[in-house]
Amino acid sequence: MSGNTKKNWTDHNAKHKEKRKILMEEKLEKKSKKSSENDVEISNDSEVKSKDIKKNCISTLSIAVPGSILDNAQSPELRTYVAGQIARAACIYKVDEIIVFDDKGDAAHEKLKEKLTTNEESKSCLQLARILQYLECPQYLRKYFFPLHKDLQFAGLLNPLDAPHHLRQQDISLFREGVVKNKPLKVGKGSQVNVGLLNDVYVDKVLTPGIRVTVRLSQEDVNLKKLNGVVVSPNVPRLETGTYWGYSVRLANCVSEIFTKCPYATGYDLSIGTSDKGSNIDDVSNMSLKYFHSLIVFGGLSGLESAIEQDPVLDTQDPTLVFNKYFNTCPEQASRVIRTEEAILISLAELRHKLSPIHQPVKNQQFMDTDFVNNS
Repeated sequence: MSGNTKKNWTDHNAKHKEKRKILMEEKLEKKSKKSSENDVEISNDSEVKSKDIKKNCISTLSIAVPGSILDNAQSPELRTYVAGQIARAACIYKVDEIIVFDDKGDAAHEKLKEKLTTNEESKSCLQLARILQYLECPQYLRKYFFPLHKDLQFAGLLNPLDAPHHLRQQDISLFREGVVKNKPLKVGKGSQVNVGLLNDVYVDKVLTPGIRVTVRLSQEDVNLKKLNGVVVSPNVPRLETGTYWGYSVRLANCVSEIFTKCPYATGYDLSIGTSDKGSNIDDVSNMSLKYFHSLIVFGGLSGLESAIEQDPVLDTQDPTLVFNKYFNTCPEQASRVIRTEEAILISLAELRHKLSPIHQPVKNQQFMDTDFVNNS
């Protein structure tokens, strides 16, 4: 009798094991089907997104400023403040690129080399570019990219840009700027990025420590102690959300180099020169200046005409042959001279209603919140 019951229990356990095995296989099949469906959906979504991004390329606005404008300032504090005014104007009017060019020419370079000693201030172009880059960088990243330097001695006195990518710790944003940390991780486990939050973000790519990156944060993260993200191009936040994401800075040795070293494959399809000798801006119809990549060039103390004369490549002294348009953006001025930092604000305000981007940016409601406006 005991032998039969033992046999029955063995059969029962074997059957039960088989049933459990079948159920497990069915579950795994369902799970694999579900994951494959999700993968298809994700791939479709990414394809749609990439197509949308390609369709919605953003038209860009660039400005070119001579570094010599700092030489007209009477003190190191005022030199810094002039640079701060240019940065503020660029941020207010959503400028994508600032080119700092040299309008003095080779002869002036030789004189400058003779005069300069190791204790004197850096060349104006370099100082202006350095301050512009410093102000564009989010505050929590500056210690990583800007060591102590004489050019930045008074940068702490400047008004902050308070740009959309200058996020505070408590601000909620899908994208954040960050620096790759030099923390050891397991092989193939990616990198850690400091994005200005209490905890670092884990990204899937192995990156060189110390470089600046734009990170898209995962919206599915429940555990705030371990955040995940993906490194994206700095253009993606503006392409996808319409959020202005700061400007880039580059140097040019002369006026012609502004055009020859253009970062866009198609170049600047609309270039505008500004001078009191140009045609009246009031005669231009609203939204008539269509562009994909536009460029506005400003002159220094001697004017834009002098910068063109000093250019070693250009064989013309006529600004109308160098630029597509040549405007006087402040007609009937009472002051004998309009300073470049003033001209930038005036010109960008005047051209705001004249320029018509071919690719309109996505509308963004970031600063429509009344609480933000009241607190700022």
